Amino acid sequence: MKKISGLWLRFTTFTFLCFFSVLTFAQEKGVDVDISVKKENEWYQNPIVWVIGGAVFILLLVALLRGGEKKSA
Repeated sequence: MKKISGLWLRFTTFTFLCFFSVLTFAQEKGVDVDISVKKENEWYQNPIVWVIGGAVFILLLVALLRGGEKKSA
């Protein structure tokens, strides 16, 4: 009796899993590729912005680290 119910449980589980996989594939939309290429460069794509930003970051870091030093007489 237990063997039959275990087999029945496996069969129903397999059937439901197959049914749910068919449902998920049925809901999937077809391939919709829309590629738009902008010719304009954004401000963050300019390398000069990154160089200036890095320099400002390093200056702030140096100023903060040197500001904590105690001056000895």
